[in-house]
Amino acid sequence: MNSSISPSLADTLAAGTVVLDGGMSNQLESAGHDLSDELWSARLLAEQPEAIAEAHLAYFLAGADVAITASYQATFEGFARRGIGHEEAARLLALSVGLARTAARRAGDTGVGRPLWVAASVGPYGAMLADGSEYRGRYGLSVDELERFHRPRMEVLAAAGPDVLALETVPDAGEAAALLRVVRGLGVPAWLSYTVDGMHTRAGQPLEEAFAPAADVDEVIAVGVNCCAPQDVEPAVEIAARVTGKPVVVYPNSGEAWDAEARAWTGRSRFGAEQVKTWRDAGARLIGGCCRVGPEAITSIRETLATA
Repeated sequence: MNSSISPSLADTLAAGTVVLDGGMSNQLESAGHDLSDELWSARLLAEQPEAIAEAHLAYFLAGADVAITASYQATFEGFARRGIGHEEAARLLALSVGLARTAARRAGDTGVGRPLWVAASVGPYGAMLADGSEYRGRYGLSVDELERFHRPRMEVLAAAGPDVLALETVPDAGEAAALLRVVRGLGVPAWLSYTVDGMHTRAGQPLEEAFAPAADVDEVIAVGVNCCAPQDVEPAVEIAARVTGKPVVVYPNSGEAWDAEARAWTGRSRFGAEQVKTWRDAGARLIGGCCRVGPEAITSIRETLATA
């Protein structure tokens, strides 16, 4: 659906709950694509962009209202290591938004009549390092240095016309401060979501302190958590809602653990659609899944919210 005739995501959140998509990487892997690469799903922006559009479409057809673009690991620095120049990297970043728009149009052509939105993924600095450091934070960089890293690609993504920027999987309040600096004045709303361990960011800051700066940033339409264990969601939702007064976004992993050295998931899934009722009652308004949460789970989330 064309976003120009859709209600804004912020207005929709004021009226009810919105369903996010699930993990891009697991959907691509289930379709047979090899993501054992530092660029992860961003590699397919250059090599097989149609695969990304198909992954987005699968989630829209499963019941998602929002597609999160394949730009999480897409950075000028990461592309440069693969010999991709600045101009081509900018094109690929913009393409990530275009592919999600294409999927939304195709969903509309198949009879999906509800509003559909595109969230441009802005992953943390640690995602570019491809060593699991987004689950640790504390990179040894200043807020100014992190701002200089994030600004160029956020400007390109904003210019591509997404409905919202997803400042996601942020492990450190310092990095969040840099992201919030950039988002001011870009002309595109954003959500800010931390990856957490219990009641703290991955870098160890209390969530009350981490969420607080977003309360006064008009561009931020939601705050919350993603890429965390399902059991960490409910307390984080309560804190985010209380501290910021904004709608809360949640999209945890399946509950399995990521082994950065082996580049593989271990353990068992602990994600269940029945949990979303508790999250919604605590204040969550954008609800979906992250790594290892696929279209079937998104369908269950939508059905659960519709009958709750």
